[in-house]
Amino acid sequence: MKLVVLSVVFAVLAAMGNATASVLQRKAARRQPEDDSLSVRILWDLAHQPAWIGGITAIVIGFAFQAAALATGPILLIQPILVVELAFTLLLSGFVFHSRLRAREWTAVAGMSVGVALLLVAFAPGGGDPRQASVTAWALGCGVTVAVVGTLVMLGYRARHARRAALLGIATGVWFGFTAALVAGMTAAFEAGFGEAMRSWQTWSILVVGPLGFVLLQNALRAARLVASQPGLTLANPLSAVGWGVVVFGEQVRDGAWIIAQVGGAALVAACTVLLARSPLLQGTEGDTEGATEDERDHAESR
Repeated sequence: MKLVVLSVVFAVLAAMGNATASVLQRKAARRQPEDDSLSVRILWDLAHQPAWIGGITAIVIGFAFQAAALATGPILLIQPILVVELAFTLLLSGFVFHSRLRAREWTAVAGMSVGVALLLVAFAPGGGDPRQASVTAWALGCGVTVAVVGTLVMLGYRARHARRAALLGIATGVWFGFTAALVAGMTAAFEAGFGEAMRSWQTWSILVVGPLGFVLLQNALRAARLVASQPGLTLANPLSAVGWGVVVFGEQVRDGAWIIAQVGGAALVAACTVLLARSPLLQGTEGDTEGATEDERDHAESR
């Protein structure tokens, strides 16, 4: 029980770190020229922004907490908690961009919290072990993930603006779920000793998978407004993790009538995610309300 509580605390801290990174990166990206093209070059441009450097630091801290959470709890417990990152992003955006939260935002934050809690109770994940996953299961999971993300990126490259952001957001969420699975495999290997972890292919794969996910995220955030990319990014991550936890790691969840509660929790989280992503407060991180006068912000939030 103590490990479960500890893993939940680590997951919440990881969500807070990711939210801080999101706000700081949007603050830095806003100072760059509008560009919806897929390009690694944007990293060089953003690297000159102090806010972006702060965002990178927050990402590292969030990743460390996520690794600690996955080392002490199942992936099906950790990844759904990370959905509250969007709520933390909203709260932090209000502070950074000097905007007020209205009843709609507070309702969505509360609803998302209830939805996540309902999911965790309904799932009650148990069992499963990344170390016991077969080579075939790992290969199948990796192959399907790469194929799905590759297809989404290709479709995103052919699209523009909001459609591109939505597709890249989903691709990034799926990729983050994949990254979490690799981290779970790495932390499980560490339990057998440092030498075993260094011989684990998951440990070295993270050095490639992590940066690729970061590039995907940057391009998704720059393709269009946050309302286009954030819902897919937020929801695809736990969905990907569910697939990895159940199919690859063999984790078990409640069935029967609990499926109704699982669907209800997921629907509530999805609805609140869309509501939060449409908030003018989050859109303000893209420049709609940042730096505006109080009257201008009130007008933007009333739309």
